[in-house]
Amino acid sequence: TAQRGRMLYVPRIWPALGGPRVLGTMQILTLVLCSCSGKTAALPWDLPGNSSWEHQGGLVFIHTESSLYSLPCSPIEMEVAHPTYRWVQDRAASRLFSVTKEGHLLFQHFQAGDSGNYSCTISYMKHRVPVSQTFHYSIFGYHVLGGLDTVLLFHSKLCEDEPTKRFLRDLQDKLRQLEIKQHCKLHLTATFCFPSLNSPSDDFIVQVQLEVSLFVPHWDEHCNSQDVETVTDCYRRTVRHNLGQVQLALTRFFKEHKSFHITGPDIPSSNFTNEFVGFLKTKQCRGGYGQTKQLQRCLDCCIVCPPGTSSPPKASRCSPCPVGTYSPIYGVAFCTPCKDGMITRVPGASSMTDCVKKERTKQAVSIAHRIPVLILIMLPALLALNFLFILSSCYWFYREYRASSPRASKTTGRTTGLEMVTSFFRIPRQGPQAGPDAGPTSDTSDVDASTSQGGNEEPTDGAPSTAVTSNLAAVTDETAPVLTQEDRKDTF
Repeated sequence: TAQRGRMLYVPRIWPALGGPRVLGTMQILTLVLCSCSGKTAALPWDLPGNSSWEHQGGLVFIHTESSLYSLPCSPIEMEVAHPTYRWVQDRAASRLFSVTKEGHLLFQHFQAGDSGNYSCTISYMKHRVPVSQTFHYSIFGYHVLGGLDTVLLFHSKLCEDEPTKRFLRDLQDKLRQLEIKQHCKLHLTATFCFPSLNSPSDDFIVQVQLEVSLFVPHWDEHCNSQDVETVTDCYRRTVRHNLGQVQLALTRFFKEHKSFHITGPDIPSSNFTNEFVGFLKTKQCRGGYGQTKQLQRCLDCCIVCPPGTSSPPKASRCSPCPVGTYSPIYGVAFCTPCKDGMITRVPGASSMTDCVKKERTKQAVSIAHRIPVLILIMLPALLALNFLFILSSCYWFYREYRASSPRASKTTGRTTGLEMVTSFFRIPRQGPQAGPDAGPTSDTSDVDASTSQGGNEEPTDGAPSTAVTSNLAAVTDETAPVLTQEDRKDTF
């Protein structure tokens, strides 16, 4: 990369001696002589015109609590005379680094907070011209999967806070020696106290939960290979072996320490007797770590969460900090809330400066919701206009239909009215129970005769026969409507 960025450096004396023509002639002669002698062509004035380069060194993954990790300044070997090295980190706070004379940055017992963006600048002289090259790295901590959860049950006559706290302190003090021997860390995660089933009134069960972490100083003292594939496999084997050893050590410990006697000036004397020890091997990420696909050689490994994200213990992924919180460093299990009266505008804040006053946020939200509110205000007016348009269209269509067929409307109106009159004044056939105004019995035969005589003529729908008309005339007054022959003709 450095050779690619070079260009010919021309001293100021050349323009006075002929400029580019003399320079081109000298280049050709030099190339010819070097090619004849079998040596590589190199000009005596082949000096870098650009004395500074920037390179991206890529991603670097370092396991948590690694005993020692050495990161070179340059990913490629450079043979330069008397180089100087300068390592810096992208954080504002100054930090002292451990750098070897070869320019390697040393990490001892790497922590999640050591992750970040690093830059190394190598400076040297080339043909009396100062040259510098800067390499940028993004360093992430990670760890392989493997853990152990322990459940302990103790019998006790007391279930009070002070005796239980005193017992837990005594238990942790005695377990500290086991942690040193087994290169592990025992974290007290939870404690419960509840009555015993055998004697609920005077016997209690104290449940203690411990989480075993293997990533402590010197846990990987057997994995000193520099090959990334070999060292990752060594980490996995070491985790499996150490988990088995810790389980055996805890079982042996509680056989030797069966009972814990607690006494004190303000505490009644009591015994906590161990009755059960249980183990559960887990494969979950630590707090502040999540599984991603960044580390190709270990796809199931847990990568440290970058700023702006967090991951609670035993979670599988890093999540952006919710609105109102932020995380400024790597490996955060829980995001930090903003101060009272302040909030972040969007999730994933990585600095305290992202917290702003709530008034500003409310103003921004009101502006963002202004357009939907205007739409809601205009919607009823649009619906009303649409309804009026449909109503007017229907009325116009009805007027056009009436204007186009007046004869059909008149006929339909007459027929409907006549049917109503007929149905209203319909008289049943004459029987023996007819009223005094009913006609003689022969009238029925007359109706039948008239009906048979008019059988050759098809009656029109809605128009009564002549016999029905005569019956209507007999029943009603002089003002009753009578259907004439001319009206019958109009209905055809």
